[in-house]
This record gives sequence, C-alpha cells and structure tokens, in this order.
Amino acid sequence: MTIDPEIDVFLQQLRADWAEHPPFDSLTYPERRAVAENVRARWNQGGPVMARTAERRFDPGAGELRIRVHLPEDVPELAPVLVYLHGGGFTLFSIDTHDRLMREYADQGRFAVVGVDYPLAPEHKYPIALDRIEALMLWLKAHGTKLGLDPTRMALGGDSAGANMSFAIVQRLRARGEGRLVRAILSNYGGYDSAISDEAEAQFGGDASIMSRAEAYEYYANYLNGEAEVGDPQVYPVKADLTGFPPVLLVVAERDILAEQAAPMEQRLREAGVAAQRRVYSGAVHSFLEAMSVSAVARAAIADGAIFVKDKLSKEHP
Repeated sequence: MTIDPEIDVFLQQLRADWAEHPPFDSLTYPERRAVAENVRARWNQGGPVMARTAERRFDPGAGELRIRVHLPEDVPELAPVLVYLHGGGFTLFSIDTHDRLMREYADQGRFAVVGVDYPLAPEHKYPIALDRIEALMLWLKAHGTKLGLDPTRMALGGDSAGANMSFAIVQRLRARGEGRLVRAILSNYGGYDSAISDEAEAQFGGDASIMSRAEAYEYYANYLNGEAEVGDPQVYPVKADLTGFPPVLLVVAERDILAEQAAPMEQRLREAGVAAQRRVYSGAVHSFLEAMSVSAVARAAIADGAIFVKDKLSKEHP
C-alpha cells in the first residue's frame, strides 16, 4: 500500500507547517490548539459559498456550546440536517478547522450542516462533551425549526473522535426512547476499540505518520478519567449493544492505524441488524478529507458521504 500522490502533497505541506512551530510536546494544550488551528487554516480556504450561515453560543441544557449552521442554496424552508462533530482526538480542532468540510457536505448533499464546538479534553473529560451534545440533539428536536431545520430528518456524524462520539450519542438517545431521532450516522475514520495492533503501528504509525499509536493513546488518556472506562461502550462503540441503530457509513482511510477497527465495527453493526456500509479509500491516511482542495480521493469520499446522508434524510426514506 502506497500513499496517494495527492494525499502526499497534503502530508508534506502539513509537516512543513508544523516545523515552523515549537515541538508539540513542549506546548500546553491551549498552545497546541492555537498551533493546530494555524496549521489547518490553509485547508479551510475556498470551497462552496452558503446561502446562509448562522452562529450561536448558548446552553442547550447541559452547559454552553458554540454551533454553526450552514444552509446551502435550494433547500426547503425546513432543511434536513447533518449534525457534525469535528475530530481532533477529543483534544484539538474546532468548527473553524472543519468549516470547509462542513460546507462541502452541505453543498453536495443539499442539506443543512450544524457544526458543534464541544468542550475539549483534558480540561473537560468524559462525559462532559457527550452530555452537551446529547442536550443539543434534544434541543434541536424541540427548537430546530427556529433555525430553519427539520428535526424529523436529522443525521449525525463526524471524523475520528467526532465519529466515535456519534455512536455514544445514539446510545444515549436510544436509552431515552429517542433512538429514531438520528436517521443515519456518517462515521469518517473513527476509533471504535481500545487497542491498536503492533501491525497497524508498524505499517501506518510511527513518528512520521499523521497519527501514531502513542498519540492516539494520549488522546484517550486525555478524554478518560481512568482505566475503568476502557470497557465503556460509550467510549469504545465496538463493545456496545448496537441494536436499533440507524444506517451507518464507515469511511475508512486505507493507510490509517485505525483502519483495522472498521471491519469488526461493520461486523458488529450487521450482527445487530444495522444497515452498515464500509468504504475503504486507497492511498488515504487519517484526516485525508481535509485534503479536499488537492485530492481527488478526498473529494470522492466527501461526495460519497453527502450522497449517503442525503438518501437517508430524504422524505421517501423510512
């Protein structure tokens, strides 16, 4: 397996931009976030222009959140909506680093996208972010029409840590009797289990990779309160009861240390009777969707995700 040449352009530019800053492990977490926002800024430039974008900072019931609502042209008065949770290992990034990705989904799928700036670890450990996202989903059910959103046609998704949390939120909503509130999950290169194999680290990890095993484990350590939560199905969804889950698209980067977790996750979903699809993108690495401005593979994966969500949010879909 080789890295796609266009993805490699993305990687080389990231490395050059990171090199302009102090070593990551010498920085505090707020400093790391500032550097990460700076390094990712160039990949947010350009992209579709929305008919309307609204931003709001409020408390939906469990603590304050900042959300951003993107509405593209040619959507109904009450638009179907994808609630999107950005990646960053529960620790980094924001709706600013993922703004173009959200606009691309909105434009290509002709649905609204609500980006969520959930509280980050290690300052805010599990389950603080989940509490607030769950409260937001219930708030959108009750008040989404005020934002031009159709609360009967909502999907949930995210990348990396955001994908992980999407499964936790559906578990929580199901426990409330609100499992049907989410009609689809778009899961972009999520982490689903507590372990990364030696083989995955040898092939796709290491210091030169976009994410090594040590880095992934550090992110989980930031997020969790202790080892007792390693078996928690809201942290590692492959351990969860997935009965009654909505259709799921698992987007997999071929050269990602987390790629090995996608097949077992698909199997667990199918065993639970869930309509699950797993799509592997050749030559892609973790975070490859951010390379959309230079990568045909990234653009294809975004288009596939938009089509999946659009289909599951259509009025004709049960």
